[in-house]
Amino acid sequence: MIRRIIRIDEDKCDGCGLCARACHEGAIDIVDGKARLTREHFCDGLGDCLPNCPKGAISFEEREAPAYDEAAVKESQRKKASLDGLSSPRYGGCPGSAVTQFDMTDEKETPHPAFTWPAEAPSRLAQWPCQLKLVPTQAPFFDGAKLLIAADCSAYACAGMHERFMKGKVTVIGCPKLDDADYSEKLTAIIRDNDIKSVTIVRMEVPCCGGLQRAAEKAIKDSGKFIPWQVVTISRRGEILD
Repeated sequence: MIRRIIRIDEDKCDGCGLCARACHEGAIDIVDGKARLTREHFCDGLGDCLPNCPKGAISFEEREAPAYDEAAVKESQRKKASLDGLSSPRYGGCPGSAVTQFDMTDEKETPHPAFTWPAEAPSRLAQWPCQLKLVPTQAPFFDGAKLLIAADCSAYACAGMHERFMKGKVTVIGCPKLDDADYSEKLTAIIRDNDIKSVTIVRMEVPCCGGLQRAAEKAIKDSGKFIPWQVVTISRRGEILD
């Protein structure tokens, strides 16, 4: 079948291994000092490995490749987790994209004094990473989560973003124009493969933000799940339009 799959430029690759560690499906190995896509049927075409490559050696291509075998991937992850003595597969590659879940049980929690200004509200970001290109499709923080899918700019335009929209939710952010990406496949996997309780989409009023909304709506539909969802539009001056 013809489908989207990653391509590794071995001339650029220095064999650092960050892409192999970032690929939680286990599609990439380091062979003779170079990254190789050794299991094409493990590659879901979403590209979690791309932002972890410091040499820009990984890109997408459309070509003949075996279909993504989700069952085989999960079985491989289960075996690896068992060998490692873990209950779930490892996530993340470089330290900056390592998965972290924050303790948000204390609603009165405040930031460290060194970063606090008078009357500053606490951050409501519940996990790391939050960028859609970096966040894995499966992670413990998605279990039972209310999912917030937000445009990058919304947190800068809307002063009450943390308290009004992020509080009590797992937040993922993106900009389809700057990232030049269709997030629908990755969002579908997140919603389909995790116990997501609801979805809130916060977008800006600008037309390019429609791509984020369309991707989220398509993901909800393609996931096959019936969960409550809503769209909120923010003006460039931070007003909530609907």
